[in-house]
Amino acid sequence: MTRPFRFGVVAPIIPDVPTWRDRVHRIADSGYSTLLVPDFPLTQPAPGPVLATVAALTELRVGTWVYASPFRPAWLTAWEGHSLSLLTDGRFEMGIGTGRPGIEDELRDKGVPDVPRPHERLARIRETVERLRDLDGPDRHTPVAMAVYGPKSRALAAEVADTVTFVLGDQSRDEVARMASDFRAVADVELAMHVSVIGDYVAPHMAGPGIDIAALNAADAMIVLPDDPAAAIEEIQRRREEMGFSYFVYGADYAERFAPVVAALAGK
Repeated sequence: MTRPFRFGVVAPIIPDVPTWRDRVHRIADSGYSTLLVPDFPLTQPAPGPVLATVAALTELRVGTWVYASPFRPAWLTAWEGHSLSLLTDGRFEMGIGTGRPGIEDELRDKGVPDVPRPHERLARIRETVERLRDLDGPDRHTPVAMAVYGPKSRALAAEVADTVTFVLGDQSRDEVARMASDFRAVADVELAMHVSVIGDYVAPHMAGPGIDIAALNAADAMIVLPDDPAAAIEEIQRRREEMGFSYFVYGADYAERFAPVVAALAGK
């Protein structure tokens, strides 16, 4: 099944709230599907109030990209997700994953001495989605986007997710194509491409420290898009045709420059 293109923007509150609000309005006017926020506790306002604000200001869909499961109990994440789905009239998408590299130290710094192990984090994701479904009831379905890497997380995503994004680094085009093909063989879900680098620009909160752009380009890594909109359009079309990716997520600093990309492809 070929899914229509849609585009999401990760828009942390940088550098201040008034500037961010202006950016939100410009993103909404440019045809994007979804405005997303990262889960970086105490460095950004909490996802719930931020996304409720966006939904009140615009008609955009809103979502987390992504909740880190170790930060909060499953019931709390599910409650917040269901509340956002209810208050936005179904425009909320709950992105969730097991957490970024280095999250163990971050958890200890925040007073969580018993850092959950990888299998415990996956179990928490499962429980979160189960509780979300219970809260939604039979008349509501809050979409779940899951960030996956290893075989266990991919297996869970095949069961519970509506959208899947692979946690990528310098994997080659062929390797990512194999990952996508293997996943599509077991689950018919929307495949999302997390693009953390455009040209030589790295989006805030979308890549780990020490990223080597030259090495990524040499590897033809899929977390990179060309900064020329025309070239980006060709590459995005190629990635859907060859791998099935139809949802592309990148940083807000490129939202306006890539507006022609959205105009050319969104919904097609």
